[in-house]
Amino acid sequence: MAPSAVGPLAGVRVIELSHIMAGPTCGMMLADLGADVIKVEKPQGDDTRRSLPPDVNGESAAFMMMNRNKRGICLNLKQPEAVAALRRLIAGADILVENFRHDTMQKLGLGYETLKADNPGLIYCGLSGFGRTGPYATRGGFDLIAQGMSGLMSITGEGPGRPPVKVGAPLTDITAGVVAAMGCLAAYVHRLKTGEGQVVDTSLLEAGIIHTYWQSAIAFATGISPGPMGSAHPLNAPYQAFRTADGWINVGAANQANWLRLLKALDAPALAEDPRFATNADRMAHLAELEQVLTPYFEAHSTARWLEIFEQAGLPAGPVLTVGEMHQDPQVQARDMVVALEHPRAGRTFAIGLPVKLSATPGGIRRPAPLLGEHTREILADAGLCSDEIEEMIRSGAAIEP
Repeated sequence: MAPSAVGPLAGVRVIELSHIMAGPTCGMMLADLGADVIKVEKPQGDDTRRSLPPDVNGESAAFMMMNRNKRGICLNLKQPEAVAALRRLIAGADILVENFRHDTMQKLGLGYETLKADNPGLIYCGLSGFGRTGPYATRGGFDLIAQGMSGLMSITGEGPGRPPVKVGAPLTDITAGVVAAMGCLAAYVHRLKTGEGQVVDTSLLEAGIIHTYWQSAIAFATGISPGPMGSAHPLNAPYQAFRTADGWINVGAANQANWLRLLKALDAPALAEDPRFATNADRMAHLAELEQVLTPYFEAHSTARWLEIFEQAGLPAGPVLTVGEMHQDPQVQARDMVVALEHPRAGRTFAIGLPVKLSATPGGIRRPAPLLGEHTREILADAGLCSDEIEEMIRSGAAIEP
């Protein structure tokens, strides 16, 4: 028996024609909130299925992470009957998400204007490297490229004169998916009011740009583009990581009250009278000296001991955890941000949980990522195809099942 849909989007149908990261992130967010997300894959499957290693019993860990809660159908869109079946599916959907290259959907006969004729209320969400308009609209885009062009790589790293560094996570991919899901929901609210569908258009470039709010504020105000500062903050100090006796700790003493709390916790009252550090502006002007002066204090105790001291002082602080340590953190566990799933081939696997909690209509993780074509028959039947039509599509290779 299929898991019951839960969450505020229960009853909403989404067709996901996307691969790798940005589009699947959008689909996953909608699925976690209860939507019936149908992932349409090519005969070779989403490219992430071949992102190996790592794997769990032969199944791609990357694919399973991004595609839980979805049903899967495999169609060969080079065959007209597969395109016709997909068009029937889209005609009964609320939202379509795609991240193909420029004009691919039009070449398939699945452009927005064509689909709108079948389904005037369709919300058509297109994710791309640079958006549907502008001089770069036809370019392909990847997270690395977007991080560089958005300015993110110019502000990430240890400091001036060092090589550019990308954020470790595929930040623009993931953010584009989250922003696209937000856009889909906004468009869905509009449709509930008016019955009208529309195009939702976002990109990896724009997803990167919105992470530069603070640095852009500085550049707009001063005409100077800020550079990398390691873990430090461009506007407040001390707000960064410090080495301890056995590791690292992040401390957020970003306002005057917390600065004084920090000095009390460090037992360093004399620093309150040091003119270099009297105000936040002073501390920012002497940031390198501030770090040099404070580091010996932090190196006197372990991270765990400092966390105890700072908690008693009411000072924001936290350890620098590895990903594995984060998974085991009691707050992460309490917030259900690590969830277990039973996969038909991989067995027991784990996924990152839903990051937004709703009191009346909570979402949830209901099913593992689908096998390639796992729900092909079921979904084609949902689209109104009879058993003979489905058998013929599978026989001809227009549709594929496991």
